Amino acid sequence: MSRTRLAIISTHPIQYYAPLFQALARSAALHPRVFYTWSQTAAGPIADPGFGRVITWDVPLLSDYEFEFVPNLARRPGAHFWGLHNPGLIPAIRAWQADAVLVFGWSAESHLRALVHFKGRLPVLFRGDSNLLDQPRSWRKLARRAVLTWVYTHVDVAIAVGSNNHDYYRWCGLPDERVAFAPHAIDVQRFSDPDGAHTRRAREWRQELDLPEEARVILFAGKMQAKKDPLLLLEAFLAAGCPGHLVLAGSGELEEALQARGRGHGNIHFLPFQNQLAMPALYRLGDVFALPSRGPGETWGLALNEAMACARAVIASSKVGGARDLLKPGTNGWLFQAGAGGELTQVIREALQSDAGKLHAMGQAAREEIARWSIEAAAAGIESAVLRAVAERARLRSPAGTPG
Repeated sequence: MSRTRLAIISTHPIQYYAPLFQALARSAALHPRVFYTWSQTAAGPIADPGFGRVITWDVPLLSDYEFEFVPNLARRPGAHFWGLHNPGLIPAIRAWQADAVLVFGWSAESHLRALVHFKGRLPVLFRGDSNLLDQPRSWRKLARRAVLTWVYTHVDVAIAVGSNNHDYYRWCGLPDERVAFAPHAIDVQRFSDPDGAHTRRAREWRQELDLPEEARVILFAGKMQAKKDPLLLLEAFLAAGCPGHLVLAGSGELEEALQARGRGHGNIHFLPFQNQLAMPALYRLGDVFALPSRGPGETWGLALNEAMACARAVIASSKVGGARDLLKPGTNGWLFQAGAGGELTQVIREALQSDAGKLHAMGQAAREEIARWSIEAAAAGIESAVLRAVAERARLRSPAGTPG
């Protein structure tokens, strides 16, 4: 039996999506091919404004699945609406004879054009991670809803990555029967530590930073930008006034401000940007991982998945899109109201005063929770949604399914 040919439209190779595409390629029912629309990224390195640097990821992003880069003819190429102009995208998908199309994100000219073109011609599926946590007010909210309702009339099935994302699709006018689920996932196995190598590296890191083995450590790792609000975390840590250490790893626009504020405090430490292969050890350097984002635009926060896969308790703000599904307050971490420095201070105080047994139990609970949010589960969810959409289209086109 031939496999269903699934054309996937995505902007560029992304470290979180490559494992998903590889898992889909292993499917016995699907034959996927990824059509990348930002062809200028084919060379590899890409400027990331959030990190404030050019990034070359140290994990393979283009292996073990089919792909092609469709020439991008935009005058100002980039991941913005007019930055992706691909006249050859629709012809390429048609020439490949796809049975269904899955579009990752619609906010680019080529992606939206593909949604509109293929609606009614092929089953059209959509995947994004938007939510309603950063709703504009008054007329802007109404205008946004009108635009989004129109966009999603061109989608047969939207694939929700979590509860907040599901609510967003419903708000955009999609009934539950047109919303499938495939969890927002990471390669959980890559963050395991079967031989203890990551734990040993974390201990070495602690020695290099002069962190006592018994010390409690709060870790922030990511883009040092206003959206992530690492300054709030630093201020709350200082206000907590408890024995313990704060490690901030990464780079970005707030790097200098953070270092200036932390200067003179021996229990505040900085590490530079760390690439993907170093992350499993980095998360184990801390006892608790903190993502204090205030938004807008923290649609999920996959760093939570990664830290939990490393058996770490987590702290997250109410503006972190994934916290609603992943965080179980008191069991695997703490939740606080975004921007509430006093509340975060109390959370940090509680985390730093927790004994090792409690933090270990919370970390184990975190790892058990995130095991359900695996790449394999995400691939299975997408496969199921695609096959259902294709079968439904075949039923409607058959004589028995045609309205009389």
